[in-house]
Amino acid sequence: MSRWSISNDLSPDETDRVFEWLSTDSYWAKDLPRPIFDRSLAHSLCFALRDEKAELRGFARVVTDRATFAYLSDVFVDPSIRGQGGGKAMIQAVMDHAELQQLRRWMLMTRDAHGLYAAFGFEPPANPERMMVRVDPDLYARLARNPVS
Repeated sequence: MSRWSISNDLSPDETDRVFEWLSTDSYWAKDLPRPIFDRSLAHSLCFALRDEKAELRGFARVVTDRATFAYLSDVFVDPSIRGQGGGKAMIQAVMDHAELQQLRRWMLMTRDAHGLYAAFGFEPPANPERMMVRVDPDLYARLARNPVS
């Protein structure tokens, strides 16, 4: 039996924990407003990593049309279990998910986990000059000052 289990369901308490991880402990979603977080979960395919005691140890979500494209996002592994294979098990479960097969393109962004993703076939874009992004790095801070009702 594997040390890790992965499902697509989160309990309300686990959802709170993932929100805490992302809004407090991640570099990419610091100060993420709860309503935006909740909306992101509702419109994504989510993955929960649990240990042998069924405790939540990691999370990932995929934004996808389930036909041609997927964006792997918000991958977070509890610092207490990093380096123990949980992240690899979770990404393998993402890649094996029935609704994510035969996609033409996957994307992700990472600052420091290139080795993890390279093992699953991710690589830098062949033609980065074709890619464009629109980023608003101060959005969450502005929303904290002026919440949208």
